[in-house]
Amino acid sequence: MKKTILFYSFALAILLNSCGTTNYRSTPTAKRPVGIIRSGANNSTSQVEREYSALIKTYKSETAEVLTDLLNGSDGDRTSITVENNSRCNMVLTISGNNYFKKIPIGTNKIGTAMVPKNQNYNLSGMLCNSVYQKTKFITTSYNIKLSN
Repeated sequence: MKKTILFYSFALAILLNSCGTTNYRSTPTAKRPVGIIRSGANNSTSQVEREYSALIKTYKSETAEVLTDLLNGSDGDRTSITVENNSRCNMVLTISGNNYFKKIPIGTNKIGTAMVPKNQNYNLSGMLCNSVYQKTKFITTSYNIKLSN
């Protein structure tokens, strides 16, 4: 009888221990507001670096079309966006508009380019050295941005 009670006690202890602990009386943790980035947040920097490394392997630049647009002007229905990254950090620039979405990896002290349809609003966003860049711009002709830290 003692062995049976001891066995059931041991089995119950293992079962309760394997369930993990849950603290039902703890105060809820405050959630960080969306869009606020704390300075020194290495998690976001490493996330940008991972995304940059993945994109750089498959990204195809539109350099020839952009140069043609910059030198000759754009007579067609597309124009160029040029982003100069003069910072010490790699970045991924996201360009989104009406039926248009593109991510451009831009390395430290490099220039990223894209051809986009004219006469549309575009949201340009990215993270540069733990700082958020975000701008909405109506693009009609070639557009140039210089970013630095």
